[in-house]
Amino acid sequence: MKLSELYWHRFTPLHLLLWPLSILFGIFLLLRKFCYWLDIFPSVKLPVPVIVVDSITTEDGGKTPLILWLVDFLQSRGLRPGIVTRGSSDNPGTPMAVTDASDPTVVGGKILLLAKRCGHSCPIWVGDDRAAAAQTLLYENPNCNVIICNDGLQCHRLERDMEIVVADFSEQSLGNGLMLPAGPLRESLDRLEKVDAVVTNGKELEHIDSSDWAPTFDMKLVSETIYNVSEPSNCQLTTDLQDKRLNAIADFDNAQCFFDYIQQAGLNAELQSFAEDHRFVPQDLDYPEAEAILMPEENAIQCSEFADNKLWALPVEAWVNNQLKALVIRKLRKHITDGEALDDMAYPQCKKIVD
Repeated sequence: MKLSELYWHRFTPLHLLLWPLSILFGIFLLLRKFCYWLDIFPSVKLPVPVIVVDSITTEDGGKTPLILWLVDFLQSRGLRPGIVTRGSSDNPGTPMAVTDASDPTVVGGKILLLAKRCGHSCPIWVGDDRAAAAQTLLYENPNCNVIICNDGLQCHRLERDMEIVVADFSEQSLGNGLMLPAGPLRESLDRLEKVDAVVTNGKELEHIDSSDWAPTFDMKLVSETIYNVSEPSNCQLTTDLQDKRLNAIADFDNAQCFFDYIQQAGLNAELQSFAEDHRFVPQDLDYPEAEAILMPEENAIQCSEFADNKLWALPVEAWVNNQLKALVIRKLRKHITDGEALDDMAYPQCKKIVD
């Protein structure tokens, strides 16, 4: 069981000790941001606009599906986005490109998922210094004209033109509503008043007052289809597994949402969870009596090298309020100087005709 499960979703005497540390953490964040504002700490301004996409908590909260949605939208408007991120704690630090063949223990499972889904059309770079990673990405991909910074809300070294923050209204995500280390919030909920857009996932909690937040847009995470890992073009409806002997496997980070979905979909499955960031091996899929094995896409793609035709991946798609598209375009038009890119944004249908 993770520390967050033990302490971040309740109030215990331990929080009386941790709460002052949360206050100090908040003061530290404000002082660091103030130092960048005063140019005491140098920041980096890129020649292309930067969109930061992050979660207000330590949990993903739907941030990864939102980034995939944003990449698809920008590309549909004729833009050429790239993604930069810090990667996992085991990342060596120097900027490096991520491909679908990258090691998930180095780049992280969610980053590998981004590479699998959009890496062929959208360059992805990781590094301890997001600004350096972004500069390297632009050097290696000079056609890129928009940078999406994943998980960079607190990285003020990289100047940004738009901030989009995900707020997952599930109790597991917001927890006790306190900042680190007493709770799961990476910044105070008041921070949501100062960003450009808030994307909410789930039904708003009664004790949360969002009236002063930045423009807020609903997001729904949908899983309706599955695909065979050894033959990705083989797609089926999730309901096609209802009459099969099914094993459902996930690591701890994905287990709760995944198993909840299994029950909601009416699937009769043997459930098996592994430790957070588990490195899957062939023995983990050794279920000879199973007719099918289902895993969250993030976990399933790590098994692609040894998967047989019994292994299926469950992708998650984000459905987002279309008004967010208009806001993104308005923000980008203020900062993009490339005339051709502006024409593509304004008249994407013309580009399709020409192509």
